[in-house]
Amino acid sequence: MSVVINTNFAATVASNNLAASNQALQKSLNRLSSGSKIVSPADDAGGLAVSMKLSATARRQGAVNINISNATSYLQTQDGALKVTAKVLERIGELRMLNDDVTKTNNDKANYNTEFLALQSQLTAITSEAFNGVSLFGTSTSGFSVFTTEDASTASAVTIANGVDLASTASGVGAVATTATALGNMSIDTIKTAIENVATMRASNGAQQSRLNFASELLTVNKANLESANSRIIDVDVASESTQLARWNTLVQAGTAMLSQANQSAQTALRLLQS
Repeated sequence: MSVVINTNFAATVASNNLAASNQALQKSLNRLSSGSKIVSPADDAGGLAVSMKLSATARRQGAVNINISNATSYLQTQDGALKVTAKVLERIGELRMLNDDVTKTNNDKANYNTEFLALQSQLTAITSEAFNGVSLFGTSTSGFSVFTTEDASTASAVTIANGVDLASTASGVGAVATTATALGNMSIDTIKTAIENVATMRASNGAQQSRLNFASELLTVNKANLESANSRIIDVDVASESTQLARWNTLVQAGTAMLSQANQSAQTALRLLQS
């Protein structure tokens, strides 16, 4: 090999190797410090695109799950009102039967009637209950839809019947004129029908709650699986990357030492000139 001064090929090669090792070292440091394999789009353009879609889908599923939880709370509040309504109707039925007791005086029956009139007012009050400003009961038959998938598919939506017509049931029991003999004029069949209507409303409410619970469970499982899939794409394997970090760190140190040696090789030509 000829001895030259203008071109130091060994130093050039050592410099290139050192630059490559240093670049790899910096990339490894960035990955470990950020916890992500993809620090820039150039690291894995395709993987980054998939990761962004998976991450966005998982976040939408989390939001849908929150909506389902709120809808479940709505139904639970509605059922609580229906449960109280059933108790009120049961008490009205009890008062109606007590009113037929032949041993009761007119004053006794008037006392029963007073409670009956108060319970009529309570039934009317329950029909105006609301959850966060949204009426629990109404006359609409359409209701509103609760989406259970992140793509807002109407095929899997659950229809919440905010049109539960409790008012008609309450008015049926309260249709009797508010007089001193109102309780005695109340039909037992009217009370039984009202209780059956409330029972049907509670059954429908329970069915909707059950479906929402299963939908929420499915969303939770899907979200966890999406996050796991995204992790395999985006998250750095610390054990593997720390091994690479040690490797590149050693190569950078070795490359620096060899570049120093290569730069000194030109002194051989100077010794020839001095001899």
